[in-house]
Amino acid sequence: MKIVGNISVHPPLPQAIHRLQELAYNLWWTWTPDAQILYELIDKELWERVNENPVKFLRKVSLNRLQQASRDHDYLQMYRSVLQRFDAYMKDDEDTWFKRNYPDRQDELIAYFSAEFGLHEALPIYSGGLGILSGDHCKEASDMGLPLVGVGFLYPQGYFTQQINSKGGQEAIYEKIDFTEVPATQAVTAEGNPVVVHVDLPGRTVYAKVWKIQVGRVTLYLMDTDVEQNAHQDRELSARLYGGDREMRISQEYVLGIAGVRTLRALGYQPTVWHMNEGHSAFLSLERIRELVQGGMEFDAAAEIVRAGNIFTTHTPVAAGHDSFPLELVDKFFWQYWGQMGIDRERFLALARHEHEWGAEFSMTVLAFRLSAYHNGVSALHGKVSRRMWGHLWPGTPEEQVPIGHITNGVHTESWLAPEKRSLYKQYFGGSWLDDVDSPEAWRGIRLVPDEELRTAHQACKEQLVSFLRLRLKRQQLRHGEGHWKLARIDTVFDAKALTLGFARRFATYKRATLVFHDKERLRRILNDPNRPVQIVFAGKAHPADEYGKALIERIYRLSQERGFFGKIAILENYDINVARHLVGGVDVWLNTPRRPLEASGTSGQKAAINGAPNFSILDGWWQEGHDGENGWAIGEERKYKDEATQDEADALSLYAILEEEIVPEYYDYPSVWTGRMRKAIESCGPQFSMRRMLAEYTHFLYVPAMESSHANRDKCGEPARQLSQWKQHVRNEWQTVHVAVPEVPPQQAKTGDPIEIEAKVWPGRLSVHDIAVELVTFAAQDGEKAIAPSAEQQQPIALLSVGMQAVMPAYQEPGHDPHDGSVRYRGVFVPEETGKYSFGVRVRPHHPALIHPLELGLSVWA
Repeated sequence: MKIVGNISVHPPLPQAIHRLQELAYNLWWTWTPDAQILYELIDKELWERVNENPVKFLRKVSLNRLQQASRDHDYLQMYRSVLQRFDAYMKDDEDTWFKRNYPDRQDELIAYFSAEFGLHEALPIYSGGLGILSGDHCKEASDMGLPLVGVGFLYPQGYFTQQINSKGGQEAIYEKIDFTEVPATQAVTAEGNPVVVHVDLPGRTVYAKVWKIQVGRVTLYLMDTDVEQNAHQDRELSARLYGGDREMRISQEYVLGIAGVRTLRALGYQPTVWHMNEGHSAFLSLERIRELVQGGMEFDAAAEIVRAGNIFTTHTPVAAGHDSFPLELVDKFFWQYWGQMGIDRERFLALARHEHEWGAEFSMTVLAFRLSAYHNGVSALHGKVSRRMWGHLWPGTPEEQVPIGHITNGVHTESWLAPEKRSLYKQYFGGSWLDDVDSPEAWRGIRLVPDEELRTAHQACKEQLVSFLRLRLKRQQLRHGEGHWKLARIDTVFDAKALTLGFARRFATYKRATLVFHDKERLRRILNDPNRPVQIVFAGKAHPADEYGKALIERIYRLSQERGFFGKIAILENYDINVARHLVGGVDVWLNTPRRPLEASGTSGQKAAINGAPNFSILDGWWQEGHDGENGWAIGEERKYKDEATQDEADALSLYAILEEEIVPEYYDYPSVWTGRMRKAIESCGPQFSMRRMLAEYTHFLYVPAMESSHANRDKCGEPARQLSQWKQHVRNEWQTVHVAVPEVPPQQAKTGDPIEIEAKVWPGRLSVHDIAVELVTFAAQDGEKAIAPSAEQQQPIALLSVGMQAVMPAYQEPGHDPHDGSVRYRGVFVPEETGKYSFGVRVRPHHPALIHPLELGLSVWA
């Protein structure tokens, strides 16, 4: 029989509940449990079978079930209540955080670019932490009413589905997403035409269809190159997240950045602020410059305008996590492009040139830094590491003053709080506490929750986790072809009353997933104590090309099948948002063992903490800020080791000692102390590591300042940007003529609070005194160290203070001075507030009132 076509038939929605379809296409339901229950109540088994995807659910549910729900009085009452909340949330005149705090900024727009968005397991277009953060960012932006639009890819094959075979090997399964079964619709223009954009890649034009995903009030536009106009290789271009070779990668990033800008233009958007979440989208700056140059502006002024509105967030302290491309590959893709920007090849390559020991490459991170005025890491420690990694882009600048700040990551509370905990918190915190999740006062209600109620809520989550884990393991063993004896044993693995540790993250070697197995026999004894048993559940994917990461998964799986570990160690396959929700809601302790300082931030431990699971972690990423001595445990010491093996040994010994001597006894022998620790984890981490706190900081310190500087540079057809760019070029050309000298100052003794006066002699050269600033920079040594001045080779001491010096009189007015010397005398006063040793230096740097950051040019002269 010949098949000539396929027809998808799905039931019509009864009028009484017809808005279930509308609700399904707005991901507001992903963080609204009552909205999810509307679907679950109709057919619980089907709801679980379709992975809690309401669009797919409505296509498969029986008409009879829908009709029954439409006649159920209690169901209709709940349906109307949820829709009323949804309508109130979506109203244009709804009072929001952004409207209250920035009523004069309602016409602004923030364009948020990310290579992945982790919104729900129904949309598997994320690989891990970066995507989950992007998804939470959009959800909280919606809650706060930020004027934000997201841009990314809708990968037809998503990220891979992970299967672990009978030998422990990771298998990557790619399945094409059926777009009729996910909450995405094709984007259309104001005239109703489908949005299709194109870019020119080497030898051909590539087209991208644009999909729209509604996340509460925030809209995401995700591109897809799987369209008929494209050749097969280009239809596969956006097929998979982080797939293919370097040419595939540069092609994807070309589309993300350049076609992403064109997507917003096609939809009529004119963003004020452009936020690059990692360097993958850095090509967007080139396209924005090209637009301005093609409109008649010279390159330097255009670049100044683009910089003024650009924000760049870097996410990794691991060198391999920063994309860079060979110069010949960049030539292949951009040989026609730089002319449209009004520059030549050398100047184009200089925008992103990054020198390695094997030669120069075109770095997406360098490009993002050079063409943005605002930069941040994602934790305090990561900000420090980033300033060290990238400080060479601002030569002569002390590490502490490199213009890379930090905003520590947070989590979208409503998305990650287990329903049982959410219900309990609401009862004791008050009905509106979720409107103030960044306020410590909002979380103090946890002190009112009785011990027994907190333990009961957590135990319910823990039992769900154990049931979920057994179900997943049984499915896995059935696929492996195991017999009845092995399958029956799975029904008894993991004890819902035993101390349970969770470890879930991407399997990269620096995350040290196997550190806990450093001493197998010692661990075996800990796990199998008959009176105080311990169990550990692992989950995570390794990148398909990461053989070392895959080897870690294989080792853990094989260990989990050994005597003494079977039933005590388990590794769940296909780590996704659904698995993560069960883990962070149900484990007792969250384990994290990265090699410090390679964990930029991490957020999984934050999700566990708000659910009452204390962290047991290396003091890396966010935990260095979060740990207060009472809300969890710190593994190891904050010091350097001679090699990695020594570090691993020390950290493993610390891990075992804390587990044996503190965690296990406290959990089993002192339940009230344990409950108190749960409370401390919730109360301390809840507000500090909320996405609301994070986005409030982004708004105050990055978004609104970028709005202001963007407008300032665009004023009068870009005249301020033109003047500033010309001034910068003049300063760069003449900077070598600037000199400074300081008379030799003998060692001095002073008391705290005594003013110390320093003088310097400055020759502005061919610049004006108005083009420079002269500063007295003091360096305070740490205990046992010598205070030192900046150098390119040395790390800087942490205590540094800059004080402006004032011109007191032209030096040539001094008796016996050469009147043609051209120098100016400056005086500065330093008042030490602490005892200790201090050194000082005098720095001359460029100065202009329109500079966004005083050290942005990376030019300075020291004495």
